Amino acid sequence: MTQYEWGGVCVVGASGSYDLYSITPLSEALDAAVREYSKVVLDASGITFADSTLLNLLILTQRSVDLRVAAPTQQLRRLLDITGVDTVLKVRETVQEAVTC
Repeated sequence: MTQYEWGGVCVVGASGSYDLYSITPLSEALDAAVREYSKVVLDASGITFADSTLLNLLILTQRSVDLRVAAPTQQLRRLLDITGVDTVLKVRETVQEAVTC
């Protein structure tokens, strides 16, 4: 997990699998970002697996902050599409696009 600031926006980089048993570090990183920033970008380019646990975390986080999901992997993009969550979240192709829009 990485976290850095880019133009006043907090970027949280996630990698690996996210389910009920592995979500805590990402949840804590997003919680910390929400406390300090009004806009947060999740760099999802390294996520290899995600289930409804991640979707729930993203929806809850989006309620607290202007959240952007950047560069989702094919598996995550499919999950977002199938569940319709892509209509609720702001999904962008790149981190740069997510930071600047």
